[in-house]
Amino acid sequence: MANHKSAEKRIRQSARRREINKASISKMKTLVKKVLASTNIDEATPAYKEAVAHLDRIAVKGRVHRNNAARKKSRLTLHLNSLAK
Repeated sequence: MANHKSAEKRIRQSARRREINKASISKMKTLVKKVLASTNIDEATPAYKEAVAHLDRIAVKGRVHRNNAARKKSRLTLHLNSLAK
């Protein structure tokens, strides 16, 4: 248990940040699945744009590593290009 006022504040901050990070990563997974599940280029394109924008946003904020975000964007792009053929 925390013995100092600053340690108690850190516990509160950590809990708040954990919830924000958890929600953000959950949204990322949902958006990625939505793109990969689409079989039509017309429905995949807006979902792809939303997913890429979210991935960029959370990578900049450090919620996921930038290479992880880049890898996911690459896989989404490959899927989108396969639908275009």
